[in-house]
Amino acid sequence: MLFWHVPAPNEALLISGSKRRAGDAQFRIVTGHGCWVLPVKQKASLLSLSLRETEISEDCVTQQGIRLAVRAVAVFKVGDDQPSIANAARRFLAEQASMEELVGRIFAGHLRSIVGGLTVEQIIRERDRVAQEVKDGSHSEMEKLGIVVDALQIQEIGDTSGYITNLAAPHAAAVASAARIAQARADQEATEREQQAAALKAEYERDTAIKRAEFRAETEQYNARAAQAGPLSQARASQEVIEEQTSLAERQAALAAQRLEAEVRRPADAEAYRLRTLAEAQRDQVRYEADARAYSERAVAQARADANNALASSLRDGNQELLAANRTVENLPALAEAAAEGISGSQLTVLNGTDGLNEIASAVVGQGLAILDALKKSPAATGGTSAAAPPLADGAGSLPSKVTRLKQDGPASGP
Repeated sequence: MLFWHVPAPNEALLISGSKRRAGDAQFRIVTGHGCWVLPVKQKASLLSLSLRETEISEDCVTQQGIRLAVRAVAVFKVGDDQPSIANAARRFLAEQASMEELVGRIFAGHLRSIVGGLTVEQIIRERDRVAQEVKDGSHSEMEKLGIVVDALQIQEIGDTSGYITNLAAPHAAAVASAARIAQARADQEATEREQQAAALKAEYERDTAIKRAEFRAETEQYNARAAQAGPLSQARASQEVIEEQTSLAERQAALAAQRLEAEVRRPADAEAYRLRTLAEAQRDQVRYEADARAYSERAVAQARADANNALASSLRDGNQELLAANRTVENLPALAEAAAEGISGSQLTVLNGTDGLNEIASAVVGQGLAILDALKKSPAATGGTSAAAPPLADGAGSLPSKVTRLKQDGPASGP
């Protein structure tokens, strides 16, 4: 803005015409911030607070009367406090460009005065002392000017009379002598070292040649082994292949044996076991059937024998009536069948259907019962043993002969 002024970090803003003052100054000093400046009534100026450098080159006479050309450099700046800025503003505000020249002249005067009180030896050996005394001597004057000295260094001391050169000659000669002696010793040591190095080199070359020969022999030996390693490796590989093939053949044979065991032998054993088991079962079945038939035949024969024994015992005990009745009952189906066959060959007319057939069957059965009744009334049935049996109505003969005939004509099966 036109009326707003802000100084840079390395500048101080000086405002004159303001009623406010900083200490004894007749103007206001502003650093680090901005402020308003009224036109016409106030005036603003800038004072640089940057670091400055000045070179000092002066011919000085020492305490011994020897002329020396001394060259130094001084680094200074305007102080940051209000009094230093006010002092520098009063003296250098219009001549800031010539500040280095003015300060350099002040340092040059103090340098001449300090060097005049010292010897050449002190100046050469104690440069820091010279610089510090110059700074201390100019401190009061620099404070009045508002200047702070940051550094002062003596860069070069020139000797136009040759005093410093002559002063250094004995030391230079001694140093040169020591240098020559040291060089001779160094040459001697270098020669010895060269001889030792040559001997070591020869020894190293000898050892190297021996090692090289040993390495060559080992190399040739390894080459020979390598040349034999090919056929040997091939033979070993062939042997391993043969071993693997043999192992493979053994495994294949074992596998074939296992397959034969699983596919042929075990099924054959199972089939043989099955056939043997079936044969044994069939044999046992035939045996059991034969035993059953034999037992049945023995049982039938025994039953027949028991029946015959019972019949004989009954005949002996006089149970002819019971036996005749039994035989009549046993032969009743045959009698009924014979009656039916006789009826089947005749021409009968049945008037009352099923009842008529029942009546016919009843008549046949009644005839059989009549025969049975006649047998009961016979003398044999009453228990007579001495009288002869009367003949049957049908002329079949006596009862014993009838019984005998029934016994002979009886069925083949059953008791």
